[in-house]
Amino acid sequence: MKKVQALAALLVVAATACVALGGAGQKSAEEAAVRQTVEHYLHGLKHNDVESLKKAFWSEAKLFFVTGDGKLGQLTQEDWYKSFAGSAGKVEEGDLRITALEITGNAASVKVEEDYPNSKYTDYLSLLKLKGQWWIVNKIYTSERKSR
Repeated sequence: MKKVQALAALLVVAATACVALGGAGQKSAEEAAVRQTVEHYLHGLKHNDVESLKKAFWSEAKLFFVTGDGKLGQLTQEDWYKSFAGSAGKVEEGDLRITALEITGNAASVKVEEDYPNSKYTDYLSLLKLKGQWWIVNKIYTSERKSR
């Protein structure tokens, strides 16, 4: 009887571990999918590549920032993409990386730091999983000039 109880307890522990690992596997798959979306964004920034940016951003996403006079600034995707026209394809010097990532259900938040020779940007990206794909639906950012 003790062997049956021990075996039953072992099966419960094993089943619990399998469920936990299955959830972890799903979470890591979602994290990989979020990272892939953000990597499209980072590639678009690094290479001034609007097509890569379009792979990352929901078409109605907005970009928000604080203007020089302390007011709320806002860009639509269309306006932001136009700003890349003069440098399309040019590779930017700098280190762009994901520094934080959190996922809850079909929502994710990602912090990105962009360290360029003359400036540093910090982006906070809001992502949602829509139609089976992760999209950046909102971006807020701040920037600072570096002293030379």
